[in-house]
Amino acid sequence: MRLRRFANIDPIEQHTSLKQFKRWRQERIRRLKLKDYSFTVPNVEPDIAYLEDNRKQPSITWVGHSTFFIQLGGLNIITDPVWSTKMALQKRLAPPGIKVEDVPPVDVVLISHSHYDHLNINSLRRLIGTRQLLVPAGLGTKLRKKGFIHIKELHWWESVMIHGVKFTFVPSQHSTRRNPWDTNSSHWGGFVIERPATKTGKVVSRPEGKAKAKASDKEMAEAESRAQIASAAEPLEARTMSYFNELGTAERPVLSETPTIYFAGDSGYFQGFKEIGKRFPVEVALLPIGAYEPEWFMGPQHITPEQALQAFDDLDAKWFVPMHYGAFKLADDTPREALDRLEAERMKRCIEDKRIIVLPHGETWRLSGK
Repeated sequence: MRLRRFANIDPIEQHTSLKQFKRWRQERIRRLKLKDYSFTVPNVEPDIAYLEDNRKQPSITWVGHSTFFIQLGGLNIITDPVWSTKMALQKRLAPPGIKVEDVPPVDVVLISHSHYDHLNINSLRRLIGTRQLLVPAGLGTKLRKKGFIHIKELHWWESVMIHGVKFTFVPSQHSTRRNPWDTNSSHWGGFVIERPATKTGKVVSRPEGKAKAKASDKEMAEAESRAQIASAAEPLEARTMSYFNELGTAERPVLSETPTIYFAGDSGYFQGFKEIGKRFPVEVALLPIGAYEPEWFMGPQHITPEQALQAFDDLDAKWFVPMHYGAFKLADDTPREALDRLEAERMKRCIEDKRIIVLPHGETWRLSGK
């Protein structure tokens, strides 16, 4: 029986030919000699005691790459579990923010797609807890063959409720493959995590409306003024480094106890971000900013830092947490380049710097401040 092949909303060029791959590899050999990997995303000591004891307050802890430990509605949630020390023969650039053996019992695992940097079977096996797996359509069979039992497959826009927390699988622009024969045999996407107030599905967290979500003219002018002052005062490099000046002690925004969180998984830029923003009152957007270079090769499936900020705007989200950088050499960009471009575009768009939450590995953002 022929495998079902999944597709994107919009047709995109799949750069999978041997000729294209060889061209990239040849360019990469030359380009990587000029790259500086001396800058790495720092790690802070994770607050394991808090994570183990907390079953009430919402929190987000960045483990690394696309792996987050999220606590919401009394559930412990892991996204795209990968604790690998290597990826495609390349050593990990920075250790995971939480050791896999220190992760508290996991209730729900969200898997965005089957690529190896988003799904590592050994990592998944080492997690403890009930581990209800929510996976894209077509991936369940593979995981059952690996011995996993609690699996729920989802198509785009399908939802499942687990102990009062609603998980909706939403589109992305990407592809999947784990071997030469299974290309696009399972789907790909992101997840919106929210906590409805009642069994009817009425969501507690409500959109504030465009008037409140968008900055006022005065706020825009103030933000532009600050950007101009900062630009004249110090080089971009120094501003980028300031993200990590207060490791583990930086003051983070305080949200409600029922925030709506969007985990993008992996994606190129597409109009689907706008549709997600229309359907959900996204407060926190976990968006990728790395693995975009060279753009002629990576572009259809990986957003650039500039496109990530456009997606942030499309979603009409309030807070942006960058991910998918700093752990592995998946493409030709470096962690420093991704952050530099993100900061330059933030200033260009006059986005308040406090809305971009750049976490070090291991830090827990206590969303309700508790």
